Amino acid sequence: MVFKAEIMDEAAVKRAMMRLSYEIIERLSDLNDAVLVGIRTRGVPLAEMIRKNIIAHTGINLPLYELDVTHYRDDIGQSQKTGGRFTADTKGKTVVLVDDVLFTGRTTRAAIEAVMDAGRASAVKLAVLVDRGHRELPMRADFVGKNLPTSMKEEVVVHISDTDGDTGVFIYQKEA
Repeated sequence: MVFKAEIMDEAAVKRAMMRLSYEIIERLSDLNDAVLVGIRTRGVPLAEMIRKNIIAHTGINLPLYELDVTHYRDDIGQSQKTGGRFTADTKGKTVVLVDDVLFTGRTTRAAIEAVMDAGRASAVKLAVLVDRGHRELPMRADFVGKNLPTSMKEEVVVHISDTDGDTGVFIYQKEA
């Protein structure tokens, strides 16, 4: 892949996550019945950012669960599936799934299946840092940091300091 552009620097990512946090506070009717579920890998630190922002502004400490969707993927064979079933306390809760990039919708579909496997949630919402379009499944994010139309020849890469050493959103051109 060839670097094309930096779309968001660390400050822009933090602003977007603060805005997402405020939107979640405003739009969820009862934060005491809500949980955050970070989709590994970069959804987890993003969910932690949201959690810290919500604590700072409401005093409410939302439960935060980490989700590996590999077990629920429909695009890999049974023998390649790692991890086990998702066992968080989601029954009757409003679940806010958190991911870095919404693209085809397949990861989101797998995450919803995992949440329902754990217990019937009262609602499932989706928060993403970047929505780049090109859905294969009818998914829509409820909370979006940045809409970023892209071509299929581009790749959106999110870096989070916890996992990558720096924070930002970048576009790379795929090599032919």
